[in-house]
Amino acid sequence: MSLLSLFVLAVALAMDAFAVALSSSASLKKVTGGHFLRMPLAFGLFQAFMPIAGWVLGLSVRDLIEAWDHWIAFGLLAFVGMNMLRDAFSCKADDEHCGDPSHGITLLLLAVATSIDALAVGLSFSVVGISVWFPALVIGLVCALLTALGVWLGSRLGRCDMLGGRASAAGALVLIGIGVKILHEHGVF
Repeated sequence: MSLLSLFVLAVALAMDAFAVALSSSASLKKVTGGHFLRMPLAFGLFQAFMPIAGWVLGLSVRDLIEAWDHWIAFGLLAFVGMNMLRDAFSCKADDEHCGDPSHGITLLLLAVATSIDALAVGLSFSVVGISVWFPALVIGLVCALLTALGVWLGSRLGRCDMLGGRASAAGALVLIGIGVKILHEHGVF
């Protein structure tokens, strides 16, 4: 695999993470250095780990994973999106972490949901006999950089307050939309 092909693949895999980071950070009251650290680190690590996990699993469970990966990604994104919608309408102004996707289980679920497609890439690497170590590193680094860019752009968008305080609800709808797009790409509808 050429370096250019690998880079294009890494960018394609990172687009969901970029969109999630953009919409999530736009919904935050204040984007801090911690957000710039946690989201890119978590998304990049999972995006690097998943191809390795897929490569290790190899052909033994490929059919099972491919049959359900889109449903898992949709379920995780819909779950987080619904929680963000709930938080958008129930959070109090003084609750610092309410609706913050860069903490705890929400961050973990988003990192897994945006990296499931990388698991399938790792499976395909094992089928064609490509070593996964260097590609996983490139995929993780590109994802971390694009996630940081998404957090930065989202923080600028959130400051504009174009959505009249409804950025969290809009971000939740974006997450659910990404999940629906994944189902559509897999021919569910």
